Amino acid sequence: MIDIHTHVLPGVDDGADSMDAALEMLFLAENSGVDILVTTPHCNIPEEYDNYVSPDLERLWGHLTREAERAGLRLKLCRGMEIFATEELPDLLTDGRAWTLNGTRYFLTEFDFGEDPAFCRYILDRCRNRGFRPIIAHPERYYFLQEDPEIAYEWCRQGYGLQLNKGSLLGRFGRQVQETAVALMDHGLTACVASDAHSPYLRSTHMGEIRDYLTEEYGEDYARLLLAENPARILSGKELLGYEPIPFD
Repeated sequence: MIDIHTHVLPGVDDGADSMDAALEMLFLAENSGVDILVTTPHCNIPEEYDNYVSPDLERLWGHLTREAERAGLRLKLCRGMEIFATEELPDLLTDGRAWTLNGTRYFLTEFDFGEDPAFCRYILDRCRNRGFRPIIAHPERYYFLQEDPEIAYEWCRQGYGLQLNKGSLLGRFGRQVQETAVALMDHGLTACVASDAHSPYLRSTHMGEIRDYLTEEYGEDYARLLLAENPARILSGKELLGYEPIPFD
């Protein structure tokens, strides 16, 4: 499996608060069958987390990879960020101030849960027009999409990838979020599923449970597509695969 959304980089956001916690999260991931893990610290959240590309951030990422190797971990680490969508997002990508996913044209982005969907379309289209490919983090948690899931269908028609959280499908963010996540799955609108892990305990990097759920509910081929094949395509800059998206009535 490949997990493209984790908050493992220690001490930079509301994820791992120490190197020990980060390593524990990596061990959990590896023991559950994760072969590749992308560190995606929050970036560009006003008055909370800047985390723009810097020598300090580069050194911290290098420190994590060295400590993981010293600890005997075999999983591969890749760089990325969960970039909060503001007016500046296209410029951050163009100027190289935010890490894309493994250096490809794909980038992971999130919106304010109560954002205006017209603003979302505006920002996503501007990023696409500059040659970047959005992967939209946890769309099932956005209030506007819960009210109007047809937005997700339009995003997919534009070629934007939707990344669902494992916890959403497992009911850990409430009934409304779970129902929206299931609807996105049933309509063929999901590109991949990731942990969005923040600690070794709650919202962890362990992916075995979601693999079993997806296999049981949707079959082994669909589970492999969402947990391995499409994530691998994202990290190598290839086109996403999937089923024909089904519009909402």
